[in-house]
Amino acid sequence: MGFFKKLDEAMRYDPGNRGLLANAPANPLDRLQEALQEITGVVILTGFPVRLGLHNFTGETDGPLGAANLAFAFESIGVPVWLLTDEEAYWVVNAAVTRRGCKCRPLMLPKYEADEFIAAQLDAIKPSHVLTIERPGKARDGHYHNMRGGIIDAMFVDASSIIEAARERGITTISIGDGGNEIGMGALAETIEKYVPHGEAICAREVADIALISGVSNWWGWGVSALLSRMYGISLLPSDDMERGMLHEMVLAGSVDGCTKKPEETVDNLPMEVHLGVLSNVRSAMQEK
Repeated sequence: MGFFKKLDEAMRYDPGNRGLLANAPANPLDRLQEALQEITGVVILTGFPVRLGLHNFTGETDGPLGAANLAFAFESIGVPVWLLTDEEAYWVVNAAVTRRGCKCRPLMLPKYEADEFIAAQLDAIKPSHVLTIERPGKARDGHYHNMRGGIIDAMFVDASSIIEAARERGITTISIGDGGNEIGMGALAETIEKYVPHGEAICAREVADIALISGVSNWWGWGVSALLSRMYGISLLPSDDMERGMLHEMVLAGSVDGCTKKPEETVDNLPMEVHLGVLSNVRSAMQEK
């Protein structure tokens, strides 16, 4: 079947049947591989909030797992990583990267003047790439939305300016999502607005250079790791036990499933066995030419 095709097939498993994957074009793996060949430093932004009470929010289990696997893979090939999130997801992201054995620790976005903070960080760090994974994107109405179309502006730090700030500095942007309301998914606006429920309202307006979609955003942590593994001739994918361990530590740190809002070791209301099945398919894809 070929590596690219089999990897794309693994990423496009769609247990949630949200409407995006069934109608979107294949993930641009050739462009992704070219971009990864040029990476010298990367900023990773993640953290999608879940409301637990009137003024109580936390980070969901989708996003930090993938970010940790991405950070580990990049660090393993000698690429410096800077990880950004906000207060709501900080300890969840920290738990994931700590368990994964990453050197980096998250930087916390400030509640105010986040645009200035992001610009200053990019100027100081000078990364070649910015990568966002499961981070809300701002819709055309200027608000952030959940998958049901509800406005969630008050739940986290406004950080959507990172795409434009990167573009102004010639930094390549890669965005990962699974529903269309994530930063960078404006690159797939036509598909999202036509096929995803509430798509016209929730579709993110920011357009990443490379937009990657999957049934669960976390899975691209494995997808990118698989590409890098083949490029560098080393094994960068996590073991099943590592994946379970990261999720366990995240829940202990306060994370919840974004669909059920429960502190349980699931992601998008899918048990770990489903996710590990996808990881097995990624491993199988790596055996293809």
